[in-house]
Amino acid sequence: MKGLTWNGVFVRFVIAFALVALTWNPSPYNYVRWALNNWQEMAPFVLFSGLVMTITWVVFLRAGARSLGLVGATLAIAVSGSILWMVIDFGLLDPSNTTALTWVLMVLFAFVLTAGMSWSHLRRRWSGQVDIDNVDEG
Repeated sequence: MKGLTWNGVFVRFVIAFALVALTWNPSPYNYVRWALNNWQEMAPFVLFSGLVMTITWVVFLRAGARSLGLVGATLAIAVSGSILWMVIDFGLLDPSNTTALTWVLMVLFAFVLTAGMSWSHLRRRWSGQVDIDNVDEG
């Protein structure tokens, strides 16, 4: 069985970031603003798009929750927070620039989602241990 490659992690990150950015971002081009502005004229398409986006969110969040667990998710968020703190402390980001801060937070959140989607594969590759979900066969 072929393991996860770094290209696979990158693809997961691109999908996670697209999901985050398409759902909401500080620009006018996001699902939330589009849905609010077009509900009257395009209700079926807005609903369908929202359901597809919701399904994708559920897949990412459930996989991340199962893979990382509470401790792992907390650590992933803490690492992201420390990265943000370092970026601000080094003067690379002005925290009063809310647009830039929002984009950085979105990237960090996409990294957390990516970690959740990739962690079981990475742990198996690094440690040789396999995660097995309990599946009810009854």
